[in-house]
Amino acid sequence: MFTLFISDLHLHETRPQITRAFFHFLHTQAVGAEQLYILGDFFDAWIGDDDDNALNADVAAELKKLSSAGTQIFLMHGNRDFLLGEKFAAQAGAQLIAEGTVIDLYGCPTLLLHGDNLCIDDKDYIAFRHQVRSPQWQQYILAQPLAARRVLAAQLREKSQAMNSLKAEDIMDVSPAEVVRVMQEAGVTRLIHGHTHRPARHALEINKKSAERIVLGDWHDLGWAIVADKNKTDLISWPL
Repeated sequence: MFTLFISDLHLHETRPQITRAFFHFLHTQAVGAEQLYILGDFFDAWIGDDDDNALNADVAAELKKLSSAGTQIFLMHGNRDFLLGEKFAAQAGAQLIAEGTVIDLYGCPTLLLHGDNLCIDDKDYIAFRHQVRSPQWQQYILAQPLAARRVLAAQLREKSQAMNSLKAEDIMDVSPAEVVRVMQEAGVTRLIHGHTHRPARHALEINKKSAERIVLGDWHDLGWAIVADKNKTDLISWPL
């Protein structure tokens, strides 16, 4: 029995090699998993469950096969796919889970996040995050025609890339103090997240206890996953 975690695949029709690599992962490494957790930015952009992009249907169909074979699949919103909804989750045989969910990972309470909420030193981004996570803003956007939402998604990607190019690297990383705060608040000694594209294992101390933060990598040149069972938890990568 084992559990898998992935994040930051940024699936998009302009990156078919990543989609192929993900499907290969589902057909090989994910076979027999108890659970698969996808911790945000699964898609590079998500403009609504009514999007008729063929990629979305193909991904849902492949996930549904894994779900039908007995693997529980859980989806968490990221900063690129926060509009992902229940319709897509149902088509994929998956369940949406809230940011900050705590799971019992083979006896170890583990906090799951996408990770962007930890980057509190990036004040501009945090303000943007509050806006786009607002139910009122999301309701307004989803009421727009698909064509308008596609244009908006492209504009937001361009704006994000331009803003990030001007920011210091440490500003876009997590705040160590915020990491400790959220872990203390959740009562855990392990945190798994993505978002920063800085895969690593960080040893911490929480309430005078040994703790760990494990960061998933983005799928670009390498695929990244966490593989956990009752004996160990490994952060692994492989060439795409």
